[in-house]
Amino acid sequence: MHSSVRFTIVCLLAAALFAACAGNVATSSTPAAPDASPIASGEATCDTDALPGWPKAGQVTTSGIIPVLASSQKVIGKSRLVFSLIDQANKPVASPDIHLQMAFFDLCASPTTPKETLTPIFAWGIVGQRGFYIAAPTLTRAGTWGVAMVATDASGKQTGARLQFSVAASGTTPAIGAAAPSVRTPTLADVGGDVKKISSDPNPDPSLYGESVDQALAAREPFVLAFATPAFCKSAECGPTLDMVKAAVKTNAIRAINVEPYQLSWTNGRLQPVLQDGDFVSVEATNAYGIPTEPWIFVIGASGHVVASFEAVVAPEELAEAIKAAQAG
Repeated sequence: MHSSVRFTIVCLLAAALFAACAGNVATSSTPAAPDASPIASGEATCDTDALPGWPKAGQVTTSGIIPVLASSQKVIGKSRLVFSLIDQANKPVASPDIHLQMAFFDLCASPTTPKETLTPIFAWGIVGQRGFYIAAPTLTRAGTWGVAMVATDASGKQTGARLQFSVAASGTTPAIGAAAPSVRTPTLADVGGDVKKISSDPNPDPSLYGESVDQALAAREPFVLAFATPAFCKSAECGPTLDMVKAAVKTNAIRAINVEPYQLSWTNGRLQPVLQDGDFVSVEATNAYGIPTEPWIFVIGASGHVVASFEAVVAPEELAEAIKAAQAG
């Protein structure tokens, strides 16, 4: 029996790892989990603090590295989940050299039999600094779920870890297949063609600010919609993610729009955030699309429906596949 360490996760990254923290360390061994009986469909309810073999809510059971679930939304259906790994000193350690296998459990149905086992894809958030693993399990109902993972490093050494998370019936953003909200967003025409008055990107691409979201939807052609603010990003991922969008749309010949998710004003020769009670103020489009974090990317088809949705980070192959799907109709 491997010894394990239970870490109470004080903050599980609301938006991005992007500063995970842990504490209250205690050592114990992980017992074998007995079979459990399935329960009725609907929202799963059970005493998840008493499930043998699983940590309590807000804790992680691990024999080494610590997984962190960075996704703000976990919803019924095919749910894209973003994970990272930190060591016991809270240092990010996810990299292409560490491979993960993930098993997802509906804990109230059976804490021993996984619903699905997946190999996630790896993506850099910031190349060489912060890496992430992306999996898209099918979560069949609301309630408490768990993920058990095995990490294998370049030397072949393996680490096991488990955590639980809550699944909601729906999220705040438009679901895949839903109609994309039509909303007016700022364009170059609103600022006399001066892109620096509309974008906080230090190297802005003017083509991302040429039309409003409502205009793009009316044109009935596929496009990529990004919500990213490189200068004011709370997650520190907006710049790298927006750079990936700029590269992807050039390679795949699709229109794109970037929306600064917060209200900004041109003051003293630069964009500055509009603050209310010391915090940023969301723009109308941010509210219409219900994004709880930034950056966020949507790929929208010619019909005006959402083809794909990506929170925080996106692998190049994910974005390219979604763009091709949108272009194919």
